[in-house]
Amino acid sequence: MPAKRTQNTSANGKTAPLSGHSARKATSPNTSQDIRARFLAYFEERDHQRVSSSSLIPPSDDPTVLLTTAGMQQMIPYFLGRMTPPSTRLTSVQKCFRTTDIDEVGDASHLTFFEMLGNFAVGAYFKREAIAFAWDLLTKVYQLPPDRLAPTVHPDDDEAPGYWQEIAGIPADGITRLEDNWWGPPGASGPCGPDSEIYYDRGAEFGCGEPDCAPGCDRCERYLEIWNLVFMQYYQDTDGTRTLLKQPNIDTGMGLERLTMVLQGKNSVFETDLFRPIIDKFATLAHTTYGENAEHDRALRVIADHGRALVFLAGDGVLPSNTGRGYIFRRVLRRAVRYGKMLGLEGLFLAEAADTVIDLMRGHYEELVTRRDQIVDVISTEERRFNQTLTAGLQLLTRELDALAKAGKREVPGELAFKLYDTHGFPVELTAEVARERGMTVDRAGYDGAMQRQQDQAQGGHVFVREHEEEAWTKVSNALPTTSFTGYEGTLGSSEVVAMLVNGKPADEASAPQEAALVLAATPFYAEAGGQMGDHGVIGSQTGIFQVSDTQRPVPGLIVHYGKMIEGHLRVGTEVRAEVDANRRRAIMRNHSATHLLHRALKDILGEQVHQQGSLVAPDRLRFDFNMTRPMTVEELREIDRHVNSAVLANSVVHTETMPYREAVATGAMALFSEKYGDTVRVVTMGTSKELCGGTHVAATGQIGLYLTTQEAGTAAGIRRVEALTGTGAETFVHRRNDLVSNLAGRLQTTPDALADRVRQLQDELADARRSLNNIQRSQAREEAARLAASPTEVNGVPLVAAVVSAPDTQALQEMSDAIRNRLGSGVILLAREGDGQAQFIVTIDDALTKRGLHAGKIAAVVGERLGGRGGVRPDSAQGGSKDVRNLRSTIAEARALLA
Repeated sequence: MPAKRTQNTSANGKTAPLSGHSARKATSPNTSQDIRARFLAYFEERDHQRVSSSSLIPPSDDPTVLLTTAGMQQMIPYFLGRMTPPSTRLTSVQKCFRTTDIDEVGDASHLTFFEMLGNFAVGAYFKREAIAFAWDLLTKVYQLPPDRLAPTVHPDDDEAPGYWQEIAGIPADGITRLEDNWWGPPGASGPCGPDSEIYYDRGAEFGCGEPDCAPGCDRCERYLEIWNLVFMQYYQDTDGTRTLLKQPNIDTGMGLERLTMVLQGKNSVFETDLFRPIIDKFATLAHTTYGENAEHDRALRVIADHGRALVFLAGDGVLPSNTGRGYIFRRVLRRAVRYGKMLGLEGLFLAEAADTVIDLMRGHYEELVTRRDQIVDVISTEERRFNQTLTAGLQLLTRELDALAKAGKREVPGELAFKLYDTHGFPVELTAEVARERGMTVDRAGYDGAMQRQQDQAQGGHVFVREHEEEAWTKVSNALPTTSFTGYEGTLGSSEVVAMLVNGKPADEASAPQEAALVLAATPFYAEAGGQMGDHGVIGSQTGIFQVSDTQRPVPGLIVHYGKMIEGHLRVGTEVRAEVDANRRRAIMRNHSATHLLHRALKDILGEQVHQQGSLVAPDRLRFDFNMTRPMTVEELREIDRHVNSAVLANSVVHTETMPYREAVATGAMALFSEKYGDTVRVVTMGTSKELCGGTHVAATGQIGLYLTTQEAGTAAGIRRVEALTGTGAETFVHRRNDLVSNLAGRLQTTPDALADRVRQLQDELADARRSLNNIQRSQAREEAARLAASPTEVNGVPLVAAVVSAPDTQALQEMSDAIRNRLGSGVILLAREGDGQAQFIVTIDDALTKRGLHAGKIAAVVGERLGGRGGVRPDSAQGGSKDVRNLRSTIAEARALLA
């Protein structure tokens, strides 16, 4: 083991106190607001530009992670040279979400949602300056005792230890070398490098007492990691290969919650002002007090963390679902609800406490205030939904666990865990938690197998054909500048082919009839984004023509044209002419501009709490998803159409301008939850609609033409969807409907204006005819019943009536059986009918015969089996049926032998 710093000796050799009490006295009171503000101010004073926290939803062009897990994620395009940063020195407080340790949440330090303080350098400085900034901030600004701070480095890093000795005066044996001092990319690939972590010594009372106890000790909680300085030097491919970046970068991350815990002298992050108001709110709702009961305290910590996390997830537009980040939301909420039940909390307690979280965090996250109604609506809808299934799921699981325990088994079968999830919406993680409390485990392999079988059946073997290209495009993009998009000015352009893939691999040439993917230095083709579909068209030169069937952005900064060589060949370096399908682009522009007007109309009519949750802008239609817990009324849908068409008729000029993000939002421009915006944004204004948008639009709203809503429906809990048509698509729809109405009117011998009255008249006549027919059929059935009752068959002295009758439905069959029983007195009745290709039968036996041992259910079971179906179980009356009618008459004819 490498030499360690003597734990009770400071950097200057003086003896340092070890008690947590002494350490706490050395710090001054700090509010979390103050800690956050002082961090940002420190780096702004040192020429770092403050950047806003990005959304918890990563940008659509980052498929590597479901949620934002670190402050460096929004910096990756800068580190890789794909985008030019607003400054080479940056600082932020980033919202982060991790579920890696969700089962540990409830102890003193583990969280799902947390805030990460960070400073970043894009080639501006490296290890020495990063270490100097960290030491200066911690010891002089936050006034942490230097002897309490202990750095660690990677064993292969020979530079960082020297800087720690030079800047902080820490001796070599006081710097711990740890193998895990390496920061890997958030996903399968990305920038990485060695790091230096700074630990805070909480005191001997938190230690394990072992002589080798040091930072990184996994036996105790003495050393708390508070800041990680990452030296970004490499890019790591999915196969683990590392190559040097164009320039070394700095990425640091310090958890606000842990730093606040240290500065406020607390033993747990949950005792700080970041959590205590939330805990106290839940404790009040549960009629308990934090600190009185260990089991209750853990439950309060869990729901405090989860409740806070849900507010931020909903605030950034994450919606509950059974896949992806939506499943994470659902899992966190369900876990919180279960712990709330342990405290006796009922109703919508998470939604009720949302305002406490919002009030606590509004100082730095003002968007929580503006999105308050959306947040409460999403949480309460999902909480209400889960409450309806939780009780049933827990009862079923408890019964199953009791049965397993009685049988001496300690593992929950995977099929059972999947059934609980599939049928009752009971997450496997929750099943595992409940089982663990009873000393049992869950067969996760069996569960995963059952889940996979269901997915295979649902997907039918669907695969994503371009998934394997991501790594190739990442390598290509590292050697290329950002693709210049020229499509706002028009649909034509000239440029150079700078890269291509053929069969998913980099190539220098593509020839007809090969499929390929081309990158141009500049392009008028719009890459799919923000719901707008990618452009189609052609790219060509004197040597060949490439048909573009899709345009995508597989990695940040790169626009890729997918398609097929239809003539000749193209090579990398060739000058080409790029021509977008202009008619298709114009149709997309009409629909895209209409979505902006629709969004504004929904807010004006339904309320400002309505927010876009997804969209599709295609050439032939538009689709718009938004948050709402109920269907829209017919009048609301009509009002939407009137509102949008009024804006169209106003023929407002569509203005676009570029401005800083903060300025754009301050002017009232709408920013979408799911989108990532840079510091400079494009603002699109048309009438009263004003949104941040990078898509293409019409020049004036009048170019949209007729707008027509065609459908409104629910797509998920709390989400509604509007589908609509514009321009020629809407006109074609109206013409087809007019033709349909005219044809129907002609067939019904009336006019279009009188069509509704004529249909009602025909419906009334049809209803009268059906009633008359039904009366005739029932009269015939009564006569048939009388004939059958008059001539029963005797079987061992027991009267038997068995026949296939002409009853029109099951009710008539029952009435015939009752009529025969009333006339017959005592006996066995077996009646059957055939209808809609199915067989139905009924067996009736009076009480006197059931006491002698005859059983209607047993007879029905045998009849059902012979028909290939099944029958009931009651002794006096039983029904049954089958989808196979071939053996119906022969089976009923054998009733005498069956009864005998």
